[in-house]
Amino acid sequence: MAHTQSLHEEEAHGSAFGYVAGFVLAVLLTAAAFGLVMGGMLPAQSAMAVLAVLAFVQIVVHLVFFLHLNTSSGQRWNVMALCYTAVAAIVLIGGTMWVMHNVSMNMMSR
Repeated sequence: MAHTQSLHEEEAHGSAFGYVAGFVLAVLLTAAAFGLVMGGMLPAQSAMAVLAVLAFVQIVVHLVFFLHLNTSSGQRWNVMALCYTAVAAIVLIGGTMWVMHNVSMNMMSR
Protein backbone atom coordinates (compact mmCIF):
# COMPACT_ATOMS: atom_id res chain seq x y z
CA MET A 1 0.00 0.00 0.00
CA ALA A 2 2.20 2.75 -1.22
CA HIS A 3 -0.62 5.17 -1.91
CA THR A 4 -2.92 5.45 1.12
CA GLN A 5 -5.05 8.43 1.97
CA SER A 6 -6.68 9.55 5.15
CA LEU A 7 -10.47 9.70 5.07
CA HIS A 8 -10.30 13.20 6.48
CA GLU A 9 -7.66 14.57 4.14
CA GLU A 10 -10.02 17.06 2.49
CA GLU A 11 -11.25 18.51 5.76
CA ALA A 12 -9.77 21.85 6.69
CA HIS A 13 -8.46 22.13 10.20
CA GLY A 14 -8.22 25.49 11.85
CA SER A 15 -5.11 27.37 12.74
CA ALA A 16 -4.43 29.14 15.99
CA PHE A 17 -5.05 32.48 14.24
CA GLY A 18 -8.44 31.25 12.98
CA TYR A 19 -9.52 30.14 16.45
CA VAL A 20 -8.37 33.38 18.05
CA ALA A 21 -10.10 35.47 15.35
CA GLY A 22 -13.31 33.46 15.82
CA PHE A 23 -13.12 33.83 19.58
CA VAL A 24 -12.56 37.58 19.37
CA LEU A 25 -15.45 38.00 16.93
CA ALA A 26 -17.73 35.88 19.13
CA VAL A 27 -16.83 37.92 22.23
CA LEU A 28 -17.37 41.21 20.39
CA LEU A 29 -20.76 40.10 19.06
CA THR A 30 -21.82 38.90 22.50
CA ALA A 31 -20.66 42.15 24.11
CA ALA A 32 -22.51 44.17 21.46
CA ALA A 33 -25.75 42.28 22.13
CA PHE A 34 -25.31 42.60 25.90
CA GLY A 35 -24.51 46.31 25.65
CA LEU A 36 -27.49 46.91 23.38
CA VAL A 37 -29.90 45.33 25.85
CA MET A 38 -28.36 46.68 29.05
CA GLY A 39 -27.89 50.19 27.66
CA GLY A 40 -31.45 50.47 26.35
CA MET A 41 -30.16 52.38 23.35
CA LEU A 42 -32.95 51.37 20.96
CA PRO A 43 -36.71 50.92 21.19
CA ALA A 44 -37.88 47.35 21.78
CA GLN A 45 -38.80 46.58 18.15
CA SER A 46 -35.51 47.91 16.77
CA ALA A 47 -33.51 46.17 19.47
CA MET A 48 -35.11 42.83 18.58
CA ALA A 49 -34.20 43.28 14.92
CA VAL A 50 -30.60 44.20 15.75
CA LEU A 51 -30.35 41.27 18.17
CA ALA A 52 -31.63 38.91 15.46
CA VAL A 53 -28.96 40.17 13.06
CA LEU A 54 -26.24 39.84 15.72
CA ALA A 55 -27.43 36.30 16.49
CA PHE A 56 -27.31 35.34 12.81
CA VAL A 57 -23.78 36.76 12.46
CA GLN A 58 -22.77 34.87 15.61
CA ILE A 59 -24.04 31.62 14.08
CA VAL A 60 -22.05 32.26 10.89
CA VAL A 61 -18.90 33.02 12.91
CA HIS A 62 -19.23 29.73 14.80
CA LEU A 63 -19.90 27.74 11.63
CA VAL A 64 -16.93 29.20 9.78
CA PHE A 65 -14.27 29.58 12.48
CA PHE A 66 -15.04 26.69 14.83
CA LEU A 67 -16.88 24.09 12.71
CA HIS A 68 -14.83 24.93 9.58
CA LEU A 69 -17.88 24.88 7.34
CA ASN A 70 -17.10 26.29 3.91
CA THR A 71 -18.10 25.90 0.26
CA SER A 72 -15.42 23.40 -0.72
CA SER A 73 -16.43 20.15 -2.37
CA GLY A 74 -15.33 18.19 0.70
CA GLN A 75 -17.91 20.04 2.82
CA ARG A 76 -20.84 19.54 0.43
CA TRP A 77 -22.63 16.93 2.57
CA ASN A 78 -22.11 18.94 5.75
CA VAL A 79 -23.65 22.00 4.09
CA MET A 80 -26.56 19.86 2.84
CA ALA A 81 -27.13 18.49 6.35
CA LEU A 82 -27.06 22.02 7.77
CA CYS A 83 -29.59 23.22 5.16
CA TYR A 84 -31.89 20.28 5.89
CA THR A 85 -31.67 20.96 9.62
CA ALA A 86 -32.46 24.65 9.09
CA VAL A 87 -35.48 23.86 6.89
CA ALA A 88 -36.75 21.25 9.37
CA ALA A 89 -36.38 23.72 12.26
CA ILE A 90 -38.20 26.46 10.33
CA VAL A 91 -41.06 24.08 9.46
CA LEU A 92 -41.28 22.81 13.04
CA ILE A 93 -41.18 26.24 14.67
CA GLY A 94 -43.42 27.88 12.06
CA GLY A 95 -45.95 25.04 12.20
CA THR A 96 -46.03 25.16 15.98
CA MET A 97 -46.62 28.91 15.97
CA TRP A 98 -49.35 28.55 13.34
CA VAL A 99 -51.15 25.81 15.30
CA MET A 100 -50.88 27.72 18.58
CA HIS A 101 -52.21 30.89 16.93
CA ASN A 102 -55.18 28.99 15.50
CA VAL A 103 -55.89 27.36 18.86
CA SER A 104 -55.74 30.77 20.53
CA MET A 105 -58.11 32.32 17.98
CA ASN A 106 -60.60 29.44 18.26
CA MET A 107 -60.58 29.52 22.06
CA MET A 108 -61.18 33.30 22.18
CA SER A 109 -64.33 33.12 20.08
CA ARG A 110 -66.28 31.16 22.67
